[in-house]
Amino acid sequence: MIKILQKNSWMLNSVLLFALLVSGLLSGMFGQVTLSVSEFVSASLGASSEGYNLIVQELRMPRILLGMMAGATLGYTGAALQGLLRNPLADPGVVGVSSSAGLGAVTAIYLGVAAQSTFAVPLFAMTGALVATLILMVLAARDSSVLTLILAGMGISSLATAGVSLMMNFAPNPMSLQDMVMWMLGSLENRTYEDLMLAGPFIILGWVMMIGVGQGLNALSLGSDAAYTLGVDLKKLRWRVVIGTALSVGATVSVCGAVGFVGLVVPHFVRAFIGSEPKRLLLPSALMGGLLLTLADILTRLPIGHGQLRLGVVTAVIGAPMFIYIIFKTRESMR
Repeated sequence: MIKILQKNSWMLNSVLLFALLVSGLLSGMFGQVTLSVSEFVSASLGASSEGYNLIVQELRMPRILLGMMAGATLGYTGAALQGLLRNPLADPGVVGVSSSAGLGAVTAIYLGVAAQSTFAVPLFAMTGALVATLILMVLAARDSSVLTLILAGMGISSLATAGVSLMMNFAPNPMSLQDMVMWMLGSLENRTYEDLMLAGPFIILGWVMMIGVGQGLNALSLGSDAAYTLGVDLKKLRWRVVIGTALSVGATVSVCGAVGFVGLVVPHFVRAFIGSEPKRLLLPSALMGGLLLTLADILTRLPIGHGQLRLGVVTAVIGAPMFIYIIFKTRESMR
């Protein structure tokens, strides 16, 4: 079966797309009010009772769409960055955008503006992502090598993480601290079409910037010199991937909170089926990312103990063991 998928990536894409649609259906059915398939479909079309229409159209549909878009973004950008940096341990956090968006969100909560407007947290988070992107561009303006991008991203990420810790340390009250912690754990709960409309254009713009980078990533897998010989503009390729990642991931984090490991582990799942060619990894990684995040969001609705699972916790439980496995696998391949 794996050999068939390696030769026919369209088959894997078809399977993942079907699984993604099924997971979206399940996500729409489960919650505090459980719906049947027919009830969910009827409510989606506005043909059910007023209560069911409200639950599905105003609460669950934005959550489903945002989860799919967020997961697709993290999966796609993870595969693109791993191809660009030629490092299986790279993920969207490597450029510092995720941490900077988190700093922006925590700043909004710290200043108290989050309580005054529902748009404050995503706007501050997107501003943090934009500032990180601008700093990255300035730091790597004269030298856009892979090493420079990695070092600049690590520096930005460390600075943003320190800022988040500082905000939490001086939180004005316990409620603000709790809000900061809950946001950093990630969630799709209570997201609306307004959140989708706010983040969606930036997510899509990031996707558009990265359209067509697959061929360049394939050439880059042969080495920088080989890619240059094949006519690939390496500087343009790097900036398309980095800025596209910054826009889409920054917008994703701004409305979903900090959701880790998706961009790291998803490309590795996909490689097991279709090999390591960077171009072929992009689309299935996006589909797999959307599927993983949608299923993880369903798990957050399960009643466990006295609390509720958060999205970032679920993805960490799934991703952390996979991360350790990847390290061991990478170490063995280098021997």
